[in-house]
Amino acid sequence: MAHPTFDDRDGWIWLDGRMVAWRNAKVHMLTHALHYGSSVFEGERAYGGQMFRSTEHSSRLKESGRTMDFEIPWIVEQIDAAKAEVLRRNDLTDACVRPLAWRGSEMIGVGAQSAAIHLGIAAWEWPSDFDPAHRMHGVRIDMADYRRPDPTTAPALAEASGLYMICTLSRHRAERRGFADALMLDWQGRVAECTAANVFLVKDGALHTPIADCFLAGITRATVIDLARGLGVPVFERRIMPAELTDFSECFLTGTAAEVTPVSGIASIAYKPGAITAALIDAYAEAVRPRRAAA
Repeated sequence: MAHPTFDDRDGWIWLDGRMVAWRNAKVHMLTHALHYGSSVFEGERAYGGQMFRSTEHSSRLKESGRTMDFEIPWIVEQIDAAKAEVLRRNDLTDACVRPLAWRGSEMIGVGAQSAAIHLGIAAWEWPSDFDPAHRMHGVRIDMADYRRPDPTTAPALAEASGLYMICTLSRHRAERRGFADALMLDWQGRVAECTAANVFLVKDGALHTPIADCFLAGITRATVIDLARGLGVPVFERRIMPAELTDFSECFLTGTAAEVTPVSGIASIAYKPGAITAALIDAYAEAVRPRRAAA
């Protein structure tokens, strides 16, 4: 049986402060965000009915809106509460949660200062998969043609929808070539990130990851850095050149969707997921497990 499309499902979506039936959560075709990319979002996850690092995501959503020159008219605490309400109303435990804020249809044109700012929150079932027997095989990723933009040419540190155009194109090309994702370089030709995940590499027992100054520094990325240091694994945030990729023994991706995903190869370079990757998969699985209050 085919899975229902995302516009044709049972359930509820929080839209501008109220719950609406899933199929009625619609916008006009002249919505500014559809034409000019004036929207921001967060990709979040719930485990066991509890949001993981919800407040950090809500705070980043607010900041992304400000970077895009608009103020989301709900405070962080209200956004956190709305996400929790969406989970409850849809009876979800392990789920993807997607808040999205955008400029509406009151004005059309490049300038749209008077367009209303809207906020919607949807959630759908998304079980986690931390089975080491499956995860440790790793995925193969390609090299992307597009590069992350110079931060002086785009709001590179916001989770802005328009920035993902080149990610979609790069992912599609990689998938057509038999890869799971694509590694993007930055505008100066240095290793940056994958299309929707940050990248880590292992060398001599230490983690190396690119400096996140022209792409989103993921909340999962920050979690994994903290977990690695807690395990006594050194972490170096630094410039990494493509020529160095052959020097590393392990590679993995991090992100809301990726969680901690081992990489078995980048283009023609092979990696063998090993002890550090396995330890961080386990540590992350433990970190996201809901903590129950003692009786």
